Amino acid sequence: MKISKNIAVSESGFIFNPTTGDSFSCNAVAADVINLLKENQTLEQVKTRIIEKYEVHASELDKDLQDLWLQLRDNNLLE
Repeated sequence: MKISKNIAVSESGFIFNPTTGDSFSCNAVAADVINLLKENQTLEQVKTRIIEKYEVHASELDKDLQDLWLQLRDNNLLE
């Protein structure tokens, strides 16, 4: 999963795509995931950091990441 490089994400979860002018909002976990992916972290590194920070179960995180990926894809935020 690679986030388009020009996508901006604020700490409050505001996502902006300067190419299209579209903006979205997400929760803090999704914002952290997107920012970690923008830092070229691998999916496994992202999972480890999110599990440590939010104390979420890996199976629940996997489901949530899949949902996030679908939303990012549907909104043209992936490379």
